Amino acid sequence: MTTARVQEALRKNSLDGWLFFDHHRRDPLAYRILRIPDQIQPTRRWYYFIPTSGEPSKLVHRIENGALDSLPGEKRSYVSWSDQQQKLHQMLFGSSRIAMQYSPNCAIPYVSMVDAGTLELVRKSGVEVVSSANLVQLFEACWTEEQYAQHVEAGKRVDTVRREAFAFVGSRLWANKDVTEYEVQQFIRGRFAELGLITDHGPIVAINANASDPHYEPSQERTSHIQVGDSVLIDLWAKLDAPNAVYYDVTWTGFCGKSIPDQIQNVFQIVCDARKAASDFVIKMMRSGQEIAGYEVDDVCRDHIQEKGFGHYFFHRTGHSIGTEVHGTGANMDNLESHDDRRIIPGSCFSIEPGIYMPEFGIRSEVNVFVGNGFAAVTGEEQQNLVLI
Repeated sequence: MTTARVQEALRKNSLDGWLFFDHHRRDPLAYRILRIPDQIQPTRRWYYFIPTSGEPSKLVHRIENGALDSLPGEKRSYVSWSDQQQKLHQMLFGSSRIAMQYSPNCAIPYVSMVDAGTLELVRKSGVEVVSSANLVQLFEACWTEEQYAQHVEAGKRVDTVRREAFAFVGSRLWANKDVTEYEVQQFIRGRFAELGLITDHGPIVAINANASDPHYEPSQERTSHIQVGDSVLIDLWAKLDAPNAVYYDVTWTGFCGKSIPDQIQNVFQIVCDARKAASDFVIKMMRSGQEIAGYEVDDVCRDHIQEKGFGHYFFHRTGHSIGTEVHGTGANMDNLESHDDRRIIPGSCFSIEPGIYMPEFGIRSEVNVFVGNGFAAVTGEEQQNLVLI
């Protein structure tokens, strides 16, 4: 983050400034975007304002006078609550429209970090507060060339482990040996470690009705035995064990047997076609230079499933932003859980992962899509057929 980059973004968004605020590290976005050192642990409120032009300004409590010393700009300190309010108003004088980590109606909870009381206080200065959601994307969701390369390499390794995991299930089944969801999960975690991959939790290994819970994870205490005739969903995500590495996140589904039941095959095909319709839409729009928002991608995907009569069984967003955390802070492909109207911007990556979750079984198919300047592409392997285990 540099002041010049922020000010350029502010001008493009017709804003007079970006006001950062925090208390007790409630807003992790502010600390990451401003690159405030980890050792700074404030117990008093601070404000940092970057105007569209000119030098930034900072307001800190006198007993934590050095809280923002890593940042450029003029520093003022306050002691009393009245002193704080007066100097905050002075800081914002002359501005009319500013951004904060706020989302109207909490539509995008990932950026809704500022409490209602602070918004009331800021608005008393006579400014209009708008969401910083699109600004946050620029400094949180855009990858470097190195991060993209790390993502591609992680994808190669994760896809290898995914193939091995299905083969592991098959080898145990056809040797008439017992195998559980938890054992497969631990097999994947072990291979991740051997291949230099790390993950925050997971993966998901789920059979039959368990796969109808999109966030099901097996454990030693809760696991099912995998048998011939079962459908198997594996959702796995990981990144390279390297600084600032980004995730790769995919879901594939298989069937244990030689003949796939018609209902499972039909649902699988609908899910795959919906996924492909969404990724093709993104690719087409980026190639033509047209801007699109996350909710529009969700609409394309969801409309296909609804037209096939399964809309009731698709009850999560189409996809999420991907970054150094598996659920990143960029635009989500969502017009269900929220109306995500953030633009999909070059340098960002996200998942497309429709699912149909029937009472007896669940099917999900997931790919990652990277958007560059004038193009978009799926970054890894795309499932076309159910894995026959």
